Amino acid sequence: MADATTTPTTSADPSLDLGDQPETTLDRLRWLNLAMGVLHLVQGLAIVALSNDFRAPVTGAFPEGPPGSPSQLEELFTVPFGWGVAAFVFLSAAAHFIIAGPAFGAYRAQLRQGRNDFRWIEYSLSASLMVVLIALLAGIGDIAALLALFGVNASMILFGLIAERTGRPGGHGWQLPYWMGTVLGAVPWVAIAIYLWAPGRDAAPPTFVYFIFFTIFVFFDSFAVNFLLQYHRIGRWRSYLFGEVGYVVLSLVAKSALAWQVFAGALAS
Repeated sequence: MADATTTPTTSADPSLDLGDQPETTLDRLRWLNLAMGVLHLVQGLAIVALSNDFRAPVTGAFPEGPPGSPSQLEELFTVPFGWGVAAFVFLSAAAHFIIAGPAFGAYRAQLRQGRNDFRWIEYSLSASLMVVLIALLAGIGDIAALLALFGVNASMILFGLIAERTGRPGGHGWQLPYWMGTVLGAVPWVAIAIYLWAPGRDAAPPTFVYFIFFTIFVFFDSFAVNFLLQYHRIGRWRSYLFGEVGYVVLSLVAKSALAWQVFAGALAS
């Protein structure tokens, strides 16, 4: 059986632009993923070590009779935010280490074909957890609502995986899943915005929660812009590998921004 780190024999898509020195860039991506894994790991460990015990309640409202009966709100459990923040950072660290290590051969082969399944699978977990944590900060605590937000956001990201599998940069086949994912991706942000700007609300969330909403919303949109630039082959994004580097950097910046904004606003001892 072939070693998992060896490069599969899958040939590159001849229509795909991988830049002037694709093999050199692919080798550098291995080291970039390793470095990103270390950076995420260090940040996650720092968050765990330095955070206080701030927790957010997760609730359920269960009817006590037939449909239409009054519901009794119950606290089901609490989410330790330090560990919640560390979790999405550790997920990213694990993905980078897997890519740089045993899965590098598959990663390299997929990039030569103009796709990266590892990226979308990791994002579907880590970014969806990020959305759930932001929702908790905004006051959304119902377990069914949180599960739905996680699922909708994960579905949005997995449409990106479908777009890469059905289309190629400069070609067709990616537009429908891309725009379907874009529509789905707006849903969690609309739900969170309703809670942040609910009319008649007696008490508003702390100011840092609004900063988190705007900054992470912009970063999430930046991933969609990176995809468009890559698939319309604009400027340096004509090289698929340049877009891949963009995803790696955006992932680090977005996760770091959320982690340290939450830490500064709620977790600093």
